[in-house]
Order: sequence, then C-alpha cells, then structure tokens
Amino acid sequence: MATKINTLLFIVLFVFNNLQAQEKSVKVIEEQKGNRIAFYAINEDEQPYDVLFEVKGSDFRQSAARPRLTRVPATSKVHLKTIILYRDKTPKYTHTLQVNDSLSRRALKKEYTIIEVPPKMITPKRNITIYRTSSCLSCDTIVNKLNENRYIFKLIDLQEKKEVKEALSKTLGKSLDSIAYPIINLGGHLYTWITNYETLLSEMDK
Repeated sequence: MATKINTLLFIVLFVFNNLQAQEKSVKVIEEQKGNRIAFYAINEDEQPYDVLFEVKGSDFRQSAARPRLTRVPATSKVHLKTIILYRDKTPKYTHTLQVNDSLSRRALKKEYTIIEVPPKMITPKRNITIYRTSSCLSCDTIVNKLNENRYIFKLIDLQEKKEVKEALSKTLGKSLDSIAYPIINLGGHLYTWITNYETLLSEMDK
C-alpha cells in the first residue's frame, strides 16, 4: 500500500519555504534619448489592462495635464509619458503605476507595439519539491519533464544539503541512500514511491 506521510518537516520548511512570487501583470521601462526619458508600459499578460501612471520629482519638465487611464492591450508596449531633463541637472523622480483589470470607456487608447512573450510557467495546484537521492533512478527523467512542461518546482540535491538529508532521514526513519526514487513533497505530503512523471501528474491533480 502506498505510504503517504503528512509531516511538518520543520527543518526542511524553515530552509526552503520561499514561494514563487507572482509577477506584476504590467511593468514600466524607461528609455532615454538625449535630454528625454520616455516611460513605457509592458503588458506580458494575455488580457488588456487600464493603467494610471504618474511621475513626481524635480529637475525635469513634463506635461501639466492631469494623469489619465491608458489602455495597455494584451502582450503590448505602450508609451505612457516623456519627461524633459534640464541641462546640467540630474533628475530626481519617482513614478507610480496603478493597474486595473476592469476596463474604462474613457481610457486613452494610444498606438501600441505587440511584443513576444515567452510561455508562462505553470503553478501547480500543490507546491512541488523534489529531493534527489544519491541512487535516484528516475530523478532526471521527472525533472526534465517538469522543465519541458514549464512547471514551477524546487529541486534539492540531498548530497549538497546535508541538513535537509538528515531531517528527511529522521522523518522517514531510514537511510535515504537506499531509496532509488525521488522523495517528493506535494503540498506538505511526502511520497517515496513515485517512479515516473505520469504518476506524479496523477498525484498532483488529487
């Protein structure tokens, strides 16, 4: 019978508890030409957003017009604002960006450039951590499949992380050097019997 171990693994989780942070849907980049700095919104998402952009600071000039919502279509680059620098001055400024996924009819619709966006990484329903043992027979195959299908996961080589190896060994109550398959943590549950990628996918969906 398959053994499913539910444990806190306090040492392991203390060392490796950083979750993947979700990136902002829209980011701002700056491009300087001569005495001008242009600000652009980059939307790498597959849906449009309305953004409100504002620059504050000194030693530069900008339009006095009140900031307005600007439409940033899916996977696009849109010019937001340009500031003009004073001669022989170093500008001091900060900028803010508010992103709305509810679109307004009054949003400015400017010209935009479509950008190429790499396929997004997949966040599984349950966090995946793979502990690779010294005698693991299928680790490379499983890891390669996860990378190929762009899953977010953690890979820990137990030969390099002695403290983690000791913690796992105590939790499982046996030497890890005799385990020929990866030890996999899915959302806090340990598995020692998953031998291939297909079985891992099946357990991930439960």
